Amino acid sequence: MTGERRPDGVGRTRHVVVMGVSGAGKTTVARGIGELTGLLFAEADDFHPVENVARMRSGVPLDDDARWPWLRDLATWMAARGREGRCTVLACSALRRSYRDVLRQGTPRVDFVHLDGSVEVIRDRLARRVGHYMPASLLESQLATLEPGEPDEPVLVLDVASTAEELVAAAVAGLGLPTASPVGKRWRRRPRNAGPVPVS
Repeated sequence: MTGERRPDGVGRTRHVVVMGVSGAGKTTVARGIGELTGLLFAEADDFHPVENVARMRSGVPLDDDARWPWLRDLATWMAARGREGRCTVLACSALRRSYRDVLRQGTPRVDFVHLDGSVEVIRDRLARRVGHYMPASLLESQLATLEPGEPDEPVLVLDVASTAEELVAAAVAGLGLPTASPVGKRWRRRPRNAGPVPVS
């Protein structure tokens, strides 16, 4: 169940979406899952059209009219990889049930990992983050939009207070994903408040 091609196609592939508000650590954790398991990693922000990026960069939250085409593109991407027999892991906010329902339309199996927890921890991470177009001012709108997973949804909830290394390991274990490399092989430990970073 890795990102490598499989002959049995879409019906046997696994697809994971690491969800949560901006600053929760979605990209770091999703990339770490990909490194550890071989699932093909993608960043949902990279699928936004330039109009969406400009809007968020200016501090204006996206409305659903702007989100629906983006979500459908993500579902299409997962479905295409599934038809190739490839498993994927996607970093995507997926804040509402309706958004997750769109993502689930692409493939038979999509599991979600929700990075949730203290707003103070997330605010602190946002304040220290550089090089991203999403301003910290949009956090409140994301928190207002967030709908936690419902009982019938395949959502694994993890506490953002843990290190990235711990979150990756917990996600892989909680989803029952086989590892493609020994635990820790691609990770270098950093101070707890910074989390680890992948080693190339």
